[in-house]
Amino acid sequence: METEVQAFYKNKTIFVTGGSGFLGKVVIEKIMRTTEVKRLYILMRPKRGVEIHERIASWLTDPVFQNLLNVKPNAFECLVPIAGDCAELDLGISEQDRQILRNEVQIVIHSAATVRFNEPLHHALDINVRATRLVMELGKEMQHLESFVHVSTAFSNCVVNHIKETYYPELLSCPAAKVLELKEQLSNELLDKMTPALLDKFPNTYTYTKALAEHLVQTESGDLPMCIFRPGIIIASYKEPVSGWIDNLYGPISILLAAAFGVMRICRVDVKKEANVVPVDFCANLLIASVWKTAIDAKSAKEQKPEHITQKDGENSTNNPIQKEEEQKTFGKPIYNFVSSEHNPLTWGAFIGKVSELGPAYPITKMMWFPFLIPTNSQFLYQLLIFFYHVIPGYAIDLILRLRGKRPRMVKLYEKIHKNFELLGPFVDRSWKFQTTNMQRLWEHMSISDRKVYEFDITKVNWNEYFSRALAGMRIYLAKEEPGNESIERGQKIRARFEILHRLLQVIVCSAGAVILWSMVKLLIRF
Repeated sequence: METEVQAFYKNKTIFVTGGSGFLGKVVIEKIMRTTEVKRLYILMRPKRGVEIHERIASWLTDPVFQNLLNVKPNAFECLVPIAGDCAELDLGISEQDRQILRNEVQIVIHSAATVRFNEPLHHALDINVRATRLVMELGKEMQHLESFVHVSTAFSNCVVNHIKETYYPELLSCPAAKVLELKEQLSNELLDKMTPALLDKFPNTYTYTKALAEHLVQTESGDLPMCIFRPGIIIASYKEPVSGWIDNLYGPISILLAAAFGVMRICRVDVKKEANVVPVDFCANLLIASVWKTAIDAKSAKEQKPEHITQKDGENSTNNPIQKEEEQKTFGKPIYNFVSSEHNPLTWGAFIGKVSELGPAYPITKMMWFPFLIPTNSQFLYQLLIFFYHVIPGYAIDLILRLRGKRPRMVKLYEKIHKNFELLGPFVDRSWKFQTTNMQRLWEHMSISDRKVYEFDITKVNWNEYFSRALAGMRIYLAKEEPGNESIERGQKIRARFEILHRLLQVIVCSAGAVILWSMVKLLIRF
């Protein structure tokens, strides 16, 4: 029997940006598998010489879509790629395609973004901010639009400790519209030089431009039936469409993979701070449900007579010109924070602990050394440990590679790893408190049948079970290991051999250190 959410999506036409991304693929798969949508238009650009129709065709062999194709072999008939690029003016969409979108689309899911923390500011502004404005402008031209979801991040306002489900224009050093004006007036080089001044307290261009995009939603969305979805750190799937599925190396998964290969052994992280990680399938379910709820609220608002809102002098007033000008424009545009810390907390220490405990059951046959990971939040200790565990081994391996006539690569690899940890620093050294009222209200508003189909209750996540599935998925989908017990048993044998060598090396190093220390003590006694 059809649920309320499924009934809403039936025969709908949807426009998706960022559909080829990690979250985008899972959202598209879930919509096609659980609903009878009429059409899904996906904004897509050629990539590495592969045209958009070829990119869509390659999804036929992508593991994330296999369950869908087993149930609905003709599911891809509703997928229509639209040539475009969020980095271009007017999104690079032809007038013909634009007219199709104007006439047919009822739902917009805008999830396209560059998630690189160190993206040059001019490029991040194009994709994360200007594109948001352009998609909203296109949305205003759509004749049958019922719901529009903008995908942000839980860390878009990370400069405050308590992140509520509201807008934070006061955190910006300059309004979003003004920053985009500067982008048009200045050269890319000059704008990038202004990055520190514009970012102010924001740790990187990613969080800053996502905050700017939210400000555009607040100030320029007008009458669009719209909401903002703010997920935490999105990690591998828990249950759907296949458990443990992941196709990228962003965030903490890159740390786990490097550790599983035996390459990375030291990480700088405060083990007591909370890891606001959320499974990608739960994120997709909440996003799909928020589309439905936004449409319901917009329809209800249209049926009701608008009430005049007055404010007494001095009541909730502010001297901030950005906030004061726009404080009434957020009505009807809810924000959904989605994190694990408020209802099913997981610290970075527990994260690493579960990986260390469960990891041996899913070894990688291509490992270079015995896998282990030592966390520390001391900068001095971190620098000392990476010298012994990363720098020295890196130069030693590169020397061996040179002697064999091969290209050295380990020192550069470690430099990249250490640089990535510097970028992750602001997110692993502190904790935030998040308000999740809207998310909880949405869950309560859903029927029991919809809760089963579109589950996003984070309290239901068993972290031990989750990490078992995620580690199993990581070795298959990222490390490209063969599934099955034979590959696992081979990996366990390799791991056992490396453990013997690792323990032997520890004995040798400790013995050598003891000998050197004893020699120094004898010299001191002699003098």
